[in-house]
Amino acid sequence: MKLAMIGLGRMGGNMARRLMAAGHEIVAFDRDADAVAKLAAEGAIAATSLDDVRAKLEQPAHWWIMLPAGEITDATIDAIAAGAQPGEVVIDGGNSFYKDDIRRAKALKERGLDYVDVGTSGGVWGRERGYCMMIGGPEEVVARLDPVFAALAPGMGTIDRTQGRLDGQTDPRAEQGYIHAGPAGAGHFVKMVHNGIEYGLMQAYAEGFDILKGKASDKLPEDERYDLNLTDVAEVWRRGSVISSWLLDLIALGLAKDAKLEQFSGHVADSGEGRWTVDAAMEEAVPAHVLTTALFARYRSRVENTFGDKMLSAMRFGFGGHVEIPQ
Repeated sequence: MKLAMIGLGRMGGNMARRLMAAGHEIVAFDRDADAVAKLAAEGAIAATSLDDVRAKLEQPAHWWIMLPAGEITDATIDAIAAGAQPGEVVIDGGNSFYKDDIRRAKALKERGLDYVDVGTSGGVWGRERGYCMMIGGPEEVVARLDPVFAALAPGMGTIDRTQGRLDGQTDPRAEQGYIHAGPAGAGHFVKMVHNGIEYGLMQAYAEGFDILKGKASDKLPEDERYDLNLTDVAEVWRRGSVISSWLLDLIALGLAKDAKLEQFSGHVADSGEGRWTVDAAMEEAVPAHVLTTALFARYRSRVENTFGDKMLSAMRFGFGGHVEIPQ
């Protein structure tokens, strides 16, 4: 399939590469001309503007947008829609707010255009490992795009099949690493909650390692102090422990490179999904103690921070390439 990739940053560029490796044609555009040139050298079709992208696509055109949530995504979608022909599809694979998806889908439908929202998880490792995707939009459009999603997804890999899942009664795509979650907004809603849970998991690890580190404090009785090797603790927990996970793998990598995590500020950013998850919990009257506390901990880190906050920064850098810069 031939499609446009608009936004060639940490995610978009590598997604385009994975798609090209699977035989798909990519028309690439980014405001950074160097990013376009680099991808073109690897086989993409370079474009210098959205109009140039359109001239190099086939009808019905398929546009995949990988841009920060908010005004820039809205402006890009509006620009695409202004020159679009009926039947074209706009796919937002960033971390947009699901209510924005609902609004965009309605507006594009009035123009005869389709909108698909794709909550995408995989970070900087996705090119190699594949991307977990949660998809919202019209069923027939999602089905038509299946070759693209299948190419981006991780596939079955070495993960054992879940006992009790019945063939014919569950979506087989889930085992491949992607699902059609429902209509417009459903994909980003599921991804939003995924990221809210991620905040909680990360905070639990950060607090645990903070407690381990604090055991060496001279505020404790001497015979109760332990100078624990956190690098070894992370490593042993990776092997057979019930709390092993990819996040723990990233912690182990970070500590192996820098046991004191001195390269990280501990000023932990949030990209919006945690806030939106808490908002959804409030709208639904669902208690979300852990997720809310994890979000507030990130706010606190911008005033005063701990070793655990540096660990949060290390995890964010590990999976997403996020660099924490104090403001």
